[in-house]
Amino acid sequence: MDFYTFAKNVVKGVLTPAYRVKTLGKEHFPKEGGVLICSNHIDNLDPPVVGMTSPRDIHFMAKEELFQAPVLKGILPRVNAFPVKRGNSDRESLRKGLKLLKEGKVLGLFPEGTRSKTGELGEGLAGAGFFALRSDAVIIPCAIIGPYKFLRPLKVVYGPPIDFNEYRKQKISADEATKIIMDRIGKLISKHK
Repeated sequence: MDFYTFAKNVVKGVLTPAYRVKTLGKEHFPKEGGVLICSNHIDNLDPPVVGMTSPRDIHFMAKEELFQAPVLKGILPRVNAFPVKRGNSDRESLRKGLKLLKEGKVLGLFPEGTRSKTGELGEGLAGAGFFALRSDAVIIPCAIIGPYKFLRPLKVVYGPPIDFNEYRKQKISADEATKIIMDRIGKLISKHK
């Protein structure tokens, strides 16, 4: 068993009973090929929760500062995370994300770029739209519906894929593409609250 699978099983064993995690919509997940998962961001536990509920291994972009933390810097690369510099366009991490998608892997993003302080869905950054437009990946919206309170139900909902073929032909901007993705995440949240 590799470290990713081991870590996923440990996280699942701890968080599933603690937060009564329920997963919906796994059937929307393609079994192969590049997939871009875009989720809302309400808690620091979001990446492990999305990672443990996803049917496939996910590569997450994580803020560069986390890779300086003593314990995390050894663990993050082993669970497929890679650093991104926040606040400006980090070309290296954009290239890495595109490469993963082209290799048929799963890239996980939190388009808001940071946790929502209110729990409400914030505005997404252009990075999600960039990946959606520049790759042939299947775009899967994901909604985490909390709160993260001990023994209170937490839902992770994977929505139907967003067909980006038409949008790619229309040459829409990365910002417009992100708005489409965020709108779909918002609808999942409203429907499953």
